[in-house]
Amino acid sequence: MPDFPGPAPSPAPVPTSTVYSERLTLGPLGWVLMVVFASMLGIAFVPVDVRLAVLVGTAAVVGGVVVFVRTAPVVRVDATTLQAGRARIPLTLVGAASPLDSAATRAELGPRLDARAYLCLRGWIHTAVKVELVDPLDPTPYWIVSTRRPEALAGALIGS
Repeated sequence: MPDFPGPAPSPAPVPTSTVYSERLTLGPLGWVLMVVFASMLGIAFVPVDVRLAVLVGTAAVVGGVVVFVRTAPVVRVDATTLQAGRARIPLTLVGAASPLDSAATRAELGPRLDARAYLCLRGWIHTAVKVELVDPLDPTPYWIVSTRRPEALAGALIGS
């Protein structure tokens, strides 16, 4: 009788190549406004001490960059999965993908919006992709995902 020291090791995860990846960070105006806010915060401390004002302003900029980058959702397509923020779905359950310009995005989020749809949106990004789902057990009919490159994301979903 062979002696087995424990459960067999699980196979190493198969690396999947990323077909599309985008982090939905602030746009240029958002970064400028963050720097302006940090500068105003620093200026408020000038009467107390100039060195403290510089320290507070610098800390506000660094903290803002860290917070806004770390909390920005990621949109990623690999060989098997679509990820939009915290949500993931296998590509086998993804149907048609339609790139939306700003006018179409507004229409899809307004009068045409189905309340059951999953939305991964950022207000400073005006274009998106509408991803139809083909899972009969999922009550979600489609996803709308903000992206700065809707044609590239739709192409990655269609090509996968």
